[in-house]
Amino acid sequence: MLASLAVLAGCGAQVNDAESGSDSAKGGDSHYPVTVTNCGEEKTFDKAPTRAITNDVGITDIMFSLGLEDNMAGYVTPAYQRSDKRVPWADAYEKTEWLSKGRISKEIAVDNRADLVFAGWNYGFNEADGFTPATLEKLGIDSYLLSESCRNGKGKARGVMSPLDALYTDLENLGKIFDVEDRAEKLVADFRRQVAETEAKAPKGKDRPRVFLYDDGKDKPLTSGRFAGPHDIITKAGGDHIMKDLDDSWVTVGWETVVDRDPEIIVINNYGDVSAEQKRKFLKSFGPLKNVSAVREDRIFVLDYVDLVESPRNPAAVASLGEYVRKVADAK
Repeated sequence: MLASLAVLAGCGAQVNDAESGSDSAKGGDSHYPVTVTNCGEEKTFDKAPTRAITNDVGITDIMFSLGLEDNMAGYVTPAYQRSDKRVPWADAYEKTEWLSKGRISKEIAVDNRADLVFAGWNYGFNEADGFTPATLEKLGIDSYLLSESCRNGKGKARGVMSPLDALYTDLENLGKIFDVEDRAEKLVADFRRQVAETEAKAPKGKDRPRVFLYDDGKDKPLTSGRFAGPHDIITKAGGDHIMKDLDDSWVTVGWETVVDRDPEIIVINNYGDVSAEQKRKFLKSFGPLKNVSAVREDRIFVLDYVDLVESPRNPAAVASLGEYVRKVADAK
């Protein structure tokens, strides 16, 4: 993964304004107004936001990968989600204010004079807390929704496009909103190339190992449908995602479904108070799973939360998992 992330160096925060070719960098303003489509809604910006607030580490990574920390008032994320030194934009976490380790709220947005909040449904926005784009609009604050979290018209089910397409869409939209389109285009091109290189080496057809994403939960597991990040990560890596028929992003299923579909690899989402090792021990000791191939053969792979939610780390996760999937396929 370290090698995979190295390709990003020089196309994130290190890109300077002169290289971006933007109108703002040249002192002009002909770029605006710009209109983008976000979760099916057209949004127009007359200028680049200068006090954006992000919620969640994947969303914050998106902004930092575009070199937009100077356009931010700060970010909100729990301590366990903080970035590390494996990405070229890690220093941006130190330069930008960490506004809260708890939930984002309208009070945080107002107190920090936000002009844009970049969050998502269940990634900060939710009706239960009364914190929604409509709430912000009444306060005169713009919002941008994470495309992975778009509501898909089936109640509160989320997801309207494949996960990597959601990442590319958000990078391209934010490139327009902040007048850094050259940076966004370079990132997307690099990510597409990185993913394509892994796909080219991936097992095909019946050789693709069946893969299950385990997030958390003992009574019922939380997993990924086809609109959350793990679907593309698993699929592009060469695995057969056993929950690909679920038209949702993050969703709860029954253990009987997991057993019936007999995954050959289980990918653990590593985050929070329950460690990856604790999750591994649970999976290995949970009676109903004892005959599942992944458990029986001890084929359990760990990725971090930020690798699995929509973020600029998704392509590196594809490459990392792809190497493991190929080893399993070769051993079958």
